[in-house]
Amino acid sequence: MRGHDWINTSLPDELIVEIFRRLDSKSARDACSLASIRIGATGSPDLFVNLLASRFSNVKNVHIDERLSISLPIQLQGRRRASDNSTVSSLKLHYVTEKSGSDDGDVDSICLSDAGLAALGKGFPKLEKLSLIWCSNVYSEGLISLAQNCSCLKALDLQGCYVGDQGLAAVGQYCKRLEDLNLRFCEGLTDKGLVELALGVGKSLKSLGVAACAKITDISMEAVGTHCRSLETLSLDSEFIHNKGVLSVAEGCPQLKVLKLQCINVTDDALKAVGTSCLSLELLALYSFQKFTDKGLRAVGSGCKKLKNLTLSDCYFLSDKGLEAIAAGCEGLTHLEVNGCHNIGTMGLESIGKSCHNLTELALLYCQRIGNDALLEVGRGCKFLQALHLVDCSGIGDVALCGIAIGCRNLKKLHIRRCYEIGNKGIIAVGEHCKLLTDLSIRFCDRVGDDALIAIAEGCSLHNLNVSGCHQIGDAGVMAIARGCPQLCYLDLSVLQNLGDLSMAELGENCPLLKEIVLSHCRQITDVGLSHLVKSCSKLESCHLVYCPGITSAGVATVVSSCPNIKKILVEKWKVSQRTKRRAGSVISYLCVDL
Repeated sequence: MRGHDWINTSLPDELIVEIFRRLDSKSARDACSLASIRIGATGSPDLFVNLLASRFSNVKNVHIDERLSISLPIQLQGRRRASDNSTVSSLKLHYVTEKSGSDDGDVDSICLSDAGLAALGKGFPKLEKLSLIWCSNVYSEGLISLAQNCSCLKALDLQGCYVGDQGLAAVGQYCKRLEDLNLRFCEGLTDKGLVELALGVGKSLKSLGVAACAKITDISMEAVGTHCRSLETLSLDSEFIHNKGVLSVAEGCPQLKVLKLQCINVTDDALKAVGTSCLSLELLALYSFQKFTDKGLRAVGSGCKKLKNLTLSDCYFLSDKGLEAIAAGCEGLTHLEVNGCHNIGTMGLESIGKSCHNLTELALLYCQRIGNDALLEVGRGCKFLQALHLVDCSGIGDVALCGIAIGCRNLKKLHIRRCYEIGNKGIIAVGEHCKLLTDLSIRFCDRVGDDALIAIAEGCSLHNLNVSGCHQIGDAGVMAIARGCPQLCYLDLSVLQNLGDLSMAELGENCPLLKEIVLSHCRQITDVGLSHLVKSCSKLESCHLVYCPGITSAGVATVVSSCPNIKKILVEKWKVSQRTKRRAGSVISYLCVDL
């Protein structure tokens, strides 16, 4: 049928691979229009790369992840992927299969190797984007071969690969179009490799990420600042980078728009350079800084007038004055996260509410000094707020949430965790005023009960709901959600001791789109309720059932037999019968294996 993908949604994977084996003519291969491949790198990845590379030359996007496993022959498992395309534009081959003992087979043979990478380069000469995630058996030799054959490469992700300087230098020499490079956890690299890469692709490079590379120092950053004048995004996580390196980038890369720093040896001087030179900066994220103060943040507020997104995490010496400077200078701010900055309080956030009227997302995590007045000001000034995240904010309660609900009618996402002063009153106000809310998470807020969920069900059409640990919530609240939110896709009801089978029956009857449900630690739910739930929820893909004493092996078997799309069941091992294991062993995960 035109406009529907019968291949990806209906054919099992082993049949698709067999079809690929038989595509010998160029016209047949071209008809598949395969442009993107995603495979695991544990199993027999070299065989798959050779198989696909010998048949498809137009592939432009390859993602290989050693954390995902693949085996030959492929286990029988129907494809679940839906697509609106009538051609096979993307192939995903990744499985988590039960591993045999560590003594079986050669470890090198089950990981992507230099030979596989070389075959990939020769088979896919039009490759533009390559991700090699934690491919620990790939070294410089394979990367050199790839670079020599893939001159069109624009994006390269080498996270966790032990490639050396020679391989990176080859990328700089041959891949003159490279724009995006991720070197996170590439422990084999030194300044020599990154300097040579900067010399080679300095004119094209726009994005660079470096983390946990102990031998990459300020020397590399000086080379980046000198040669990569078009750099727009830089992410640095290193204790070996100092002011000198950040200063070089700030002064040498005038087009820098995104800067993420976790460098404990960088001080105010570097931030002052950012404020003076990076006038196009739109996103700034500062993590775990202990050597800069409000002086650095004042410079950013004074110079970076285009700043829209600011994250301040564990920056202990920042205070309200720094946030006030941002509010005064960066009125176009749309996203703000303050995480664990213990000297930032109510006054700093009040200034944001008064000045940054375009704010759409606000996250306050572990902010003990921020009180109700701060969010009341945000409610008055930030009418476009769409997302609010609150974690462990002991000074924020119902008064603040009522102010947000009344003032921020565009709120779509509300996530709250361990804010013990927030109860029914605040959540009821959200239900009454925030009609666009689709994503609600209230975790371990022990003053929230059924009345709050009833109000939400009457006023909002939720797609995602998490009420884990809210022990006052029972069947009445969840039944109201089931009747009022038929679009519900994700539901976490874990650790609700008063929840029983009645709510499961209502969910099964009224929420046919439900894909994920978490019922762990729900002691009153039994096999009866579970059978009612899964009878009509045919789209269910994930179900967590650990520590539910009322659910037995019969209930687990019911989930397997009733849910054709199930991909993950989390349960105790002793609740899985041999028959269920034979039937659906690949989708069952165990919280605790043999002790």
